[in-house]
Amino acid sequence: MKNILWLAFNAKFSHTSLATRYLRQAAAEINIPSEILELTINNYIPDVLSEIYEYKPDILGISCYIWNIELVKKVIPLVRHVLPQCIIICGGPEVSYETKSFMQDNPAVDFAVRGEAEDTIKALLEHIVVRQDINGDRILLNEPDIRGLAYRQADGSVVEGEAVTVVDADEPRSLRVPFPYTKEELADIKEKILYYETSRGCPFSCAYCLSCATSGVRFRPFDEVRQELDLFVECNVRQIKFVDRTFNARKEHFLPIIRYIKDLPASCRTNFHFEVAVDYLDDETIGLLQALPKGRIQLEIGIQTTNPAVLKRISRVNHWEDICRNIKALQKNGNMHIHTDLIIGLPGEDLASFGRSFNDLYALHTDMLQLGFLKFLKGAAMMELVAAYDYKYMDIGPYEVLSNNVMDYGQIRWLHIFEQVFELYHNAGRCRKTSDYIIEKYYNGNAFGFYSAFTDYWEAQGYHRRAHSAKSLYGYLWDFFGKMSGDKAGKDSCIVDNLMRFDALMADGGQYRPDFLHWNNETYQDQTAAFWRDKLPAGKGASGVIDGYKFTNWRELNKKYHIEFFDVKVEAFDGKPGPGVIAQQPQALLFMYSNHMLNRVVDISGAV
Repeated sequence: MKNILWLAFNAKFSHTSLATRYLRQAAAEINIPSEILELTINNYIPDVLSEIYEYKPDILGISCYIWNIELVKKVIPLVRHVLPQCIIICGGPEVSYETKSFMQDNPAVDFAVRGEAEDTIKALLEHIVVRQDINGDRILLNEPDIRGLAYRQADGSVVEGEAVTVVDADEPRSLRVPFPYTKEELADIKEKILYYETSRGCPFSCAYCLSCATSGVRFRPFDEVRQELDLFVECNVRQIKFVDRTFNARKEHFLPIIRYIKDLPASCRTNFHFEVAVDYLDDETIGLLQALPKGRIQLEIGIQTTNPAVLKRISRVNHWEDICRNIKALQKNGNMHIHTDLIIGLPGEDLASFGRSFNDLYALHTDMLQLGFLKFLKGAAMMELVAAYDYKYMDIGPYEVLSNNVMDYGQIRWLHIFEQVFELYHNAGRCRKTSDYIIEKYYNGNAFGFYSAFTDYWEAQGYHRRAHSAKSLYGYLWDFFGKMSGDKAGKDSCIVDNLMRFDALMADGGQYRPDFLHWNNETYQDQTAAFWRDKLPAGKGASGVIDGYKFTNWRELNKKYHIEFFDVKVEAFDGKPGPGVIAQQPQALLFMYSNHMLNRVVDISGAV
């Protein structure tokens, strides 16, 4: 029996590989055992080679994506040097298109699997392992009739084959694939992000996405999905990220899954992540989502742009009024994380148009607004627009846009710095009330204008060239505010100080308390001591606010709680989206933390 290893280079240690697990289970279906090895793109190449060699595989299958393809190209020749007889198989989106040129440029690769791999891999392993239909030069002895396989012939030429999908001939709308995980491994990876799918394909054909290369959507039977979700929950996994392109593509498929998730016990800690077309959610679905326990799900919503002309160029339709209405409805109960996306560099979208799209989405105050840069994926329809819009892009992975006819490289470069600033502050949950106050007071609600000015400051200080501690970020924004406002700031300095203290306690588990802010623990220590010692009127002390509270010692209290007194009242402090409404009214807030995460904020102004 040959030793088979499926290799994945994940983008981060917290990620897992779905593809390699599908391949392992596909091989198991024909009684061929195999193993998986998961590394990251940050691993040192000699260490990668050592890890592979330790397994001494006879067959090595590598999953290839835009984030790892350059590393794969460096590693496979080294594998050939140290394991000359190893049969190397590559698969994934990066080799499913322009396959012949990939194999010609990478002679160490023996086979490439094009498209969905489960059936193709089983057929190939039957040839190699069961029939041993392969010679010492790793060439198949008989010409295979295997859909989705590219291979080399004895004369060195490449038979390219074609990309395929896994389709059930009797039920073409059904997706029949093995469950990719084993119960034994879930205990070891339950703290990571586990990827899972209940459908393949997409009802839309957006030009920038590989889904435009295939048509139709196939769905897995709900009974199978329910059993598999039961196992995830039983094993107490942290997060399941559904990779369904559009989770709500068919209501009769996704609604039973949402009902199942809603009915899970309160003790369930698993979070479920879906990508949805939010404008297609109806009132019944929104009502069900609103009723879910807090933190049970999170939604990713790809908007990409709000410019109608740009949307038309990429074959996409957004119903903006429905998007706004439905997102606001989903935010109503503050029970789910909502993540929206924009793409930088779409055809015909200049900096001014992108700024309008940014402001449109920012005004919705979703939990995250992710900014991505357009990528030119092999097989996607965007490749047909390169000449028309004079695109220049990286010719190595991740194939990101460099310029086009309305946005030069200098602007793209600047937007990378803009994105860095936005990630460190807004998407990291830092300084949100402070930023919103400055945006409203000094930029007339123009969030893009504020972050643009902050980006210019950031670049002028050279901050884009260095790493930053979380604590230092507060000082940068304070310094920018001082330079921006100058003599006009006046009492605003006091308000910004209050808001920044509030923001610091809301973010990063309240661990960072910048020294330049006016913290007031000592000033009010008599009042806070009375609160903690329960020496206030009944119900006003700590035991009246915190269930099961008992005084232990000051050190333990300081780990879990913090009371801060503010000169202004900060509305919407409960974590719901939206800017804080500032009132000139003193306020005392109790911040409660668990495992270095903010758990709850309580207004105790009437008690201390």
